[in-house]
Amino acid sequence: MRENHKAIEAPTARRPRSWRVSEIFLAFLKLGLTSFGGPVAHLGYFREEFVVRREWVDDKVYSDLVALCQLLPGPASSQVGIALGISKAGLGGGLAAWLGFTLPSALALIAFGYGVASFGGVSESGAIHGLKVAAVAIVALAVWGMGRTLCPDAKRASLAALSALIALALPSVTGQIAAIVLCGLIGRWTLSAVAAGPGAPHDFGVGRTPAVVAWAAFFGLLIGLPLLSQSIPSHALALFDRFYRSGALVFGGGHVVLPLLRAEVVPPGWITDNLFLAGYGAAQAMPGPLFTFAAYLGTVMTQPPNGSLGAVLCLVAIFLPSFLLVVGALPMWGALRERHSTQAALTGINAGVVGLLLAALYDPVWGSTIHSRADFGLALASFILLAFWKISPVFVVAFSAVAGWLLASGPIF
Repeated sequence: MRENHKAIEAPTARRPRSWRVSEIFLAFLKLGLTSFGGPVAHLGYFREEFVVRREWVDDKVYSDLVALCQLLPGPASSQVGIALGISKAGLGGGLAAWLGFTLPSALALIAFGYGVASFGGVSESGAIHGLKVAAVAIVALAVWGMGRTLCPDAKRASLAALSALIALALPSVTGQIAAIVLCGLIGRWTLSAVAAGPGAPHDFGVGRTPAVVAWAAFFGLLIGLPLLSQSIPSHALALFDRFYRSGALVFGGGHVVLPLLRAEVVPPGWITDNLFLAGYGAAQAMPGPLFTFAAYLGTVMTQPPNGSLGAVLCLVAIFLPSFLLVVGALPMWGALRERHSTQAALTGINAGVVGLLLAALYDPVWGSTIHSRADFGLALASFILLAFWKISPVFVVAFSAVAGWLLASGPIF
């Protein structure tokens, strides 16, 4: 009887953890379907859902968690979601949170990629050109907004200009990394930072051993994947390496991934500039994280693995660094926030990423898109709608696509 009693109770004891993981997935799936507006808006949605409504954490823990993820490379909103999932159900909860938040926009962009690839003339159509024009306005708005926040004084504005010049002079990943490192070093020695104070006490359930393993995996992959891809002639391995590196080196949010990814996939001929910018424009109309743009790129690659397999490969590769960084950083978040030198270096890096985005606005976004007065007028109208009328990017992207289709019949100006 005792053995039977144990056999009956054992599954019951495991149910609460399984139920929490499914609850986390469904909670983030709802946000993945409805969270339009970019990373800052995402953080607002998260606060309303998990601080106010569900009371998973309090305001102090949430604000400190946001501050930590802002210090890390990668998409801050996705990293906050992963951390919240980990706090409720361990690593499985973090994975469920990421999957729920990412899946809707990833599937939509994969479908868009199949549509573009299936119809040969679509990539040259007026509607696709309109999406590219929308990308001009969106990147310009990102430069403007980030510049006002991250470069409010002469020193940081100068760092942004230096970063842009380096990126334009060395149009490759090497140039972008050099700009980020140089701005971080200059910021470390010339910029002041006020320590944020100790983080709020909160146990995320991540011990030192998983954190050390995560850091070792992060740096091991960052260093080892390029060496491995050079010695093994595999396009799948090369794809994973380039998307992992892009996800590991992005400071400043999703928009900054644009120049990094373009430098990785356009020069080798894996995708054309037209398709790249059209997908970037379409990604603005999607809810959830902008990093799901990687799923579109994997779908439309010119050589296998492409399609759905390429989409999954690129999506996992670009988000994997974020997952490893969150697991590695959670046990030491208080120490990171208290270091003046770390904050000063990151202040310089943040100014540098504004410069990278400024360089990308010039080349390729503006240079490959604005060819006429009509293009300029449409870009200006889209920018005004976004910046001053506060129209949702979903409607601005749709407006730009329709306008591009109408203008395709012939120049109006």
